[in-house]
Amino acid sequence: MRDHTGVRPATDGDVAELGRLRALLFEDLGGEFFNPSSAEGDWRVALAVVLKEQLTAESVRILVVDGDHGLAACGIGTVEQRLPGPHLRNGRIGHVIGVVTDPAHRRRGHSRAIMRALLDWFREREAARVDLYASTEGEPLYRALGFDDHPDPALYRRP
Repeated sequence: MRDHTGVRPATDGDVAELGRLRALLFEDLGGEFFNPSSAEGDWRVALAVVLKEQLTAESVRILVVDGDHGLAACGIGTVEQRLPGPHLRNGRIGHVIGVVTDPAHRRRGHSRAIMRALLDWFREREAARVDLYASTEGEPLYRALGFDDHPDPALYRRP
C-alpha cells in the first residue's frame, strides 16, 4: 500500500470523534432525508456500538486523520459480497461511506488522502466496483479520482 501521510486506521479511542464527524456530515447534507427533525440523539449511541464492532471487521476499513484537538477527517469503506455476474466478475462491491472533514481542516487534502488509502484497500480486496454517494462539495474530488455517474437509478424505501 502506498504511503498516505497522516492517514491511519481508527481505534477505540476515536469512536466519540467519529460520531462528531458523522453528525457534521448529516448537518451539512441537511434535509429531511439525512437529518430528519424526528431524529433523536440515541442514533449516536447506536453508532458508537456499531463503530466499535466494525473497527476490527475484515470487511470494513475506518480511516482517520488527526487534527489539533480531535480528528480532522474520517472515511469508511466496506466490501460487500454479492452474486457475481457479467457486470460484477467476483461479486465484491466496495462502498465509500461518509468521508467528512471538519470545517476547520478543509482544503488540506485530507479527504483525498483518505480516499486514496481506501481505493488501495478496495484493490487489495479485489472489489470489482466501488460505489459512493457524493455531496455537491465532494463530487469534484470523486470525479478526479475516476468515479463516474452510476448506470443504475437509486431508489429507497423506509419501512
